[in-house]
Amino acid sequence: MEASSHDEFREFVAMRSTALLRLAVLLTGGDRHAAEDLLQIALMKAYGRWARIEQHEAYVRQVMYRQQVNRWRLRRHRAETTVPVLPESETGADAGADSELRIALWAALGRLSKRQRAVVVLRYFEDLPEAEVAALLGCPVGTVRSTAHRSLAKLRALVAELGPEGPSERVQPLSYTPKEVQR
Repeated sequence: MEASSHDEFREFVAMRSTALLRLAVLLTGGDRHAAEDLLQIALMKAYGRWARIEQHEAYVRQVMYRQQVNRWRLRRHRAETTVPVLPESETGADAGADSELRIALWAALGRLSKRQRAVVVLRYFEDLPEAEVAALLGCPVGTVRSTAHRSLAKLRALVAELGPEGPSERVQPLSYTPKEVQR
């Protein structure tokens, strides 16, 4: 790799690693160690092709999605691990506001299956259309729709504050507001 590409890669990692790690934590269900491994694998794959990649962050995210999908396909019977501590927010906003709902939602996300969690993260956190989520996960659009529906129903059942009418307008769980959860 040329020196300019190497410097560009280092700058990208310095600027975007926090946001990418947060995404990896969500994809792995709160397992920070697995998230760090997932991000490291994605960055290693990107490093080798850095000069040929046009959209660096999009490439790293896609590698992370596909790597995580491969993990849950290969390890279906592995017990899930939850963590008691949320990752730091990038904004530095009031961490105490609505913390109970965030913690409950975080724990509920950890209780979803890996496929359900991947669909929720891709569909609502990343705000990807159903067709793109289906392409990333290698399944039909109908499977994404039904999985998202079941996932949201399970989240509502696990977190009473989400109920059928959704959270109050002031609540933004996990620093993002899923479209479907607000209904």
